Amino acid sequence: MKNTCSRRNFILKTSVAGLGLGTGLLTPFITHSATRKGPEENEPVIDIHQHTNYSGRTDEQLVTHQRAMGITLTILLPSGRKVSYGSTYYGFSNGLQAETTGNEACHELAKKYPKEFIAGANEVPDHPEAVQEIEKYLKLGAPVIGEQKFGIECDSPGMQKIYALAQAYSVPVLMHWQYGMYNRGFERFHKMLEKFPKVNFIGHAQTWWANIDKDHKDQNVLYPKTKVTPGGLTDRLLSDYPNMYGDMSAGSGLNSMLRDEGQARAFLERHQDKLLYGSDCNDSVGHGAACQGAQTIETIRRLAPDKKVERKILYSNAKKLFRLEV
Repeated sequence: MKNTCSRRNFILKTSVAGLGLGTGLLTPFITHSATRKGPEENEPVIDIHQHTNYSGRTDEQLVTHQRAMGITLTILLPSGRKVSYGSTYYGFSNGLQAETTGNEACHELAKKYPKEFIAGANEVPDHPEAVQEIEKYLKLGAPVIGEQKFGIECDSPGMQKIYALAQAYSVPVLMHWQYGMYNRGFERFHKMLEKFPKVNFIGHAQTWWANIDKDHKDQNVLYPKTKVTPGGLTDRLLSDYPNMYGDMSAGSGLNSMLRDEGQARAFLERHQDKLLYGSDCNDSVGHGAACQGAQTIETIRRLAPDKKVERKILYSNAKKLFRLEV
């Protein structure tokens, strides 16, 4: 198997069960304040994790969805090109295993709505033109490389070329960790954090969030429901490495809080400067029980130990990490 920014300065399945919570119906275009109640309605929120054509959702539905959630700025994460490589499981994982589209589609949507969206850069890491393709969009202002979600070892030569490129352009790399499937070798990743200390890495997905628990032994369990014992690998990486951050998105991020709310409060406080809100949901509603991203915002607001911590996770950490003017 083959295996900055103000725009630079702002012009800067997972298993199937992990994709999202339904498709919903297209809601009318409405303003942020019309959908948000209470004192939070005018507070900015940055969503660091969304996709174009996610499970077939249209651009118009995505714009409506993000507005319904009350998002100020969304970072779009492209897929790589469609190839029949071992790293894409011979096409099975094309489109990030979710029908999402690539650099050009994300860049075009960001150009159409420059105050609401900004596009990242991505490519299949072992493709011979990977560095060239990603660099093209970094030069156009992409603030992040990712989502890196490919069937490859996390410390492989192809991935290390990605990390070196991120270092050259001073942008983070967002990693999707799924045991046995994507970015294999999570237990070795500390070596990459040490080798590339100037690169900020953002952890995401099932294996990343399952390992907040020191007692998480069976890595095949992707959505554990047991109580959490602090000190798991993810907890230690966030504590021990200044260049490691966490993306709260998807069902895995939400599950990490709901499985043990007491420990979640402590975790949010402990890593308040390292956690970033993302939605990564594929519905077209943007509110209520049908939208996992909206549920994640509500859960962060409910479990954050105080307002200062909440605002860091929902806004200021991302603004600082991605050097955004918003």
